[in-house]
Formats: sequence, structure tokens, C-alpha cells
Amino acid sequence: MSDDDQGPNDYCLIDAARPPKADGPPYAECVLCREPTEYPESYKGITLCPPCEWQEAQRTSCSG
Repeated sequence: MSDDDQGPNDYCLIDAARPPKADGPPYAECVLCREPTEYPESYKGITLCPPCEWQEAQRTSCSG
């Protein structure tokens, strides 16, 4: 297999940048349910708590 060949799941990769994990409080709120996330409050961007992150990954995953 050469470098140009793609594996069976390569078509499904999404480059989603994740915020850095927080060392401790204060934590950022989840943008969906307002629960604390694992990310620092100072992070600017979309933050999701672990349950919402898992649900979003299930919703956006490739099926096929």
C-alpha cells in the first residue's frame, strides 16, 4: 500500500480541534446543557461536556 492509498475509514476523518484540558476550576460551561466541561473557562470557542461531546460525535459520525 503506498502513501496515496487510503484505508477504509480515511474518507470519514474530521479535523476537529479540541480545547486543552483544564487543570482545575473554573471550568467552561457546555454550550448545549450548561454543565461544567473538562475545559478551562478561559478557552474561547465551543466547549461540550463529556455526555454532549459523545452525543455530538454519534450524531456526526459517518455511517456506511
